[in-house]
Amino acid sequence: MILCFSSPSPPTSHRLFTEFSHSFKRPQLPRPCKQQKRQPGGSPRASRVVAYYGLKKPPYKLDALEPYMSQRTLEVHWGGHHRNYVEGLNKQLEKSDVLYGYTFDELVKATYNNGNPLPEFNNAAQVWNHDFFWESMQPGGGDMPQLGVLQQIEKDFGSFSNFREKFTEAALTLFGSGWVWLVLKREERRLQIIKTSNAICPIVWDDIPIISLDLWEHAYYLDFKNDRGKYVDTFMNHLVSWNAAMARMARAEAFVNLNEPNIPVA
Repeated sequence: MILCFSSPSPPTSHRLFTEFSHSFKRPQLPRPCKQQKRQPGGSPRASRVVAYYGLKKPPYKLDALEPYMSQRTLEVHWGGHHRNYVEGLNKQLEKSDVLYGYTFDELVKATYNNGNPLPEFNNAAQVWNHDFFWESMQPGGGDMPQLGVLQQIEKDFGSFSNFREKFTEAALTLFGSGWVWLVLKREERRLQIIKTSNAICPIVWDDIPIISLDLWEHAYYLDFKNDRGKYVDTFMNHLVSWNAAMARMARAEAFVNLNEPNIPVA
């Protein structure tokens, strides 16, 4: 494997930096990476591609969600399952240069391949999903959203209690492994709850995710055994980050005109 870095420090963010630019909706495949060539003095010449993808840390310490999500769960889930997805993706990317140069959003969309996933898709999408999931929680989370996020939920679902009921129902009726999301639909200009199976994430359909809940069994079996309902209630009562939701909605307004209400930037 040839790792080509522009600086001595290893990659920590989920972006491959290249000189290429890509369309966000219809990313084009960049030219293959050129391997390093040695100069007459023996020192290698830097390649255009500077990094593979790295394992991103949650935005809090691994024990910060206790007692609602244990440090042991974070160690196994983030430190084991999530890490394996990153390592698996990087091993796949070693085999071909054709997918160098993407942001992570672009990589997921390109490997989804209009519903005909490439081999790299499952690992790429699961890395994206897990990063988003960790950032959908916070210490002292739960309760109710505030201000514009609450107003938008009430506008699109009738009430917060109705939204919560529908979100919980979606989580409990998801068959097998997958995810439940609150997304902003671009065309409809409204919030919607959707379920996805396995590694699928809503950005492949051009939705804008606002919050997510991981419903793979490894997300909750250490803390809740097979009690998915208790896990979902704990997420809604104590873990979900409405602060993150507010920031994501504020950014979404740059792409979707929601009219009223306006989502204030926290």
